[in-house]
Amino acid sequence: MPCALPVAVADAIVCINMVHISPWSAAVGLIEGAGTILPAGAPLYLYGPYRQAGVPTAPSNEAFDQSLRDRDPAWGLRDLEAVAELAGSAGFSAAAITPMRPTT
Repeated sequence: MPCALPVAVADAIVCINMVHISPWSAAVGLIEGAGTILPAGAPLYLYGPYRQAGVPTAPSNEAFDQSLRDRDPAWGLRDLEAVAELAGSAGFSAAAITPMRPTT
């Protein structure tokens, strides 16, 4: 069931560092709720660490994932493919991935 968002319509949703520090059900509620209030083609931006093809993006994310799971077993890095599949089932198009680049 989608979460009750505090607005009836939005032009975009940006969610930073929530999907991995909450139970999976929170991500489901967020994405399904976003699907009900965003018009077709509106962006849903989810920022945070994800695994791709089961592989973390950086070795430090493995330690971070373990730290999260030690605090709450329902927390932890999510597989990007699972998040993208969930988003697709809520009517969003394929994920556009923008990797973080270190500054030099």
